[in-house]
Amino acid sequence: MNVKSADKSTPGWYQRLFAWLMAHATAKYEAEMSDRKQELFADLHGNILEIGPGTGPNLRYYPGDVRWLGIEPNTHMYPYLLQEAERVRLNIDIKNGTAERLDVEDNSIDAVVSTLVLCSVENLSTVLQEILRVLKPGGRFFFLEHVAAPQKTRLRRIQNWIQPVWTVLGDGCHPNRETWIALENAGFKRVDYQHFRADVPAIVSPQIIGVAVKKAQF
Repeated sequence: MNVKSADKSTPGWYQRLFAWLMAHATAKYEAEMSDRKQELFADLHGNILEIGPGTGPNLRYYPGDVRWLGIEPNTHMYPYLLQEAERVRLNIDIKNGTAERLDVEDNSIDAVVSTLVLCSVENLSTVLQEILRVLKPGGRFFFLEHVAAPQKTRLRRIQNWIQPVWTVLGDGCHPNRETWIALENAGFKRVDYQHFRADVPAIVSPQIIGVAVKKAQF
């Protein structure tokens, strides 16, 4: 296992607390998502880039022969991530950085994975362009994200109202982000996804799961 960190200031108490919460308070959600993730990740192979892998809840779904790279800005996640990788016997590399500026070569990745990350990136359109840049022609982007409720619904009004405070307390999370629209407009050849409701607090219960495919070069 290899960890490569950028020269950044050490995260504070909040980053440490958030990492602890992600490691200890998400078991119910991960159990509920297990079948969905197994189906979503069933055909992963080759060079895999996961943005914001956190404490590593997705590592158990990867075949052992993939070449896995994670871009994770919170260094307090690393001990949990490395522990999980050792448990599932997966060799991993971790780089410190953000999804808006991936330290990865153009057209070098077979698949990019994001679960519960696009809600908290600073610039969603920039992130999607970075994903397109690093994917090989025909490469795939696998995503599972919580998203905004439908317009003019009571839940959407609540999401809009609570968003400023939620974003501060939730490490940048935006509960009212229309991520599926950004995906459709990013320039992928095809975006296939479905909406569903997860058994979690209502604010983050509207979710999407799917795959976006980069255009092949001729």
